[in-house]
Amino acid sequence: PEASAAKMATSRLEKNFLRLLVRCETMAAEKREAKDWRLDKYVGALQEMLVELKKHVSKPAPEILNEYTRKVEFLKGLLEAEKLPNPTEKALANQFLAPGRTSTTGKERISATQTVHLQAKARCTGEMRSELLNLPSLSSDGSEITELRKRSGLEDEKQSATDLDAVLHRHHNMQERLAEEMLSLARNLKNTTLAAQSVIKQDNQTLTQSMRMADQNFEKLKVESERLEQHTKKSVNWLLWLMLVVVCFTFISMILFIRIFPKLR
Repeated sequence: PEASAAKMATSRLEKNFLRLLVRCETMAAEKREAKDWRLDKYVGALQEMLVELKKHVSKPAPEILNEYTRKVEFLKGLLEAEKLPNPTEKALANQFLAPGRTSTTGKERISATQTVHLQAKARCTGEMRSELLNLPSLSSDGSEITELRKRSGLEDEKQSATDLDAVLHRHHNMQERLAEEMLSLARNLKNTTLAAQSVIKQDNQTLTQSMRMADQNFEKLKVESERLEQHTKKSVNWLLWLMLVVVCFTFISMILFIRIFPKLR
């Protein structure tokens, strides 16, 4: 029961953490006023809940905790970058932010933190572009510069939306290109495997034929060896009989010679 209660508590804590994380990602994607303090408080609460989640007995897997930490650190770094006074410093700080790799809700094609990161980059680029423009001098009532800032803000928002759509479109094209390359590699691998199987099959057939011919040659060699051995035995027997006949003939001839020609006195 205690283990079950701990597991339910962890699940409830993780659900609350995920709800708050989704809310923070949504707020970070929206345009906020400079005096809005809610996101700071929410990110602080996320950090506290993450610490509690890491210390719990039945905590999530290390990969999931690392992804949670990455997203919380990204939101914290994003808030710190927004507080910088200089657009160049903001852009530089955004370059070092590492958004989450996976979607929190599982419904987005790319993670919400990656979308927020792209929006922040586009916003910083727009601010830097506005800062580099040759703005007119401020009049007594300030109406001219105010109107120009409003138009610049609208242009920056449109430019940011256009840049985000272009980046998403480019990422989609890259994914399709990678998918096509993977399919091509799979086809090439399949063709190579089939060709290798065909070559191996032919080699096996050639090896089988060579072994069969070697067995046949061995049998023929064995038969010929037996015949040669028999032939050798026969030739030795005939030679032995011939020598015996010669010896006997020589012995008889000597006896006859001694009889016919007696010893001279």
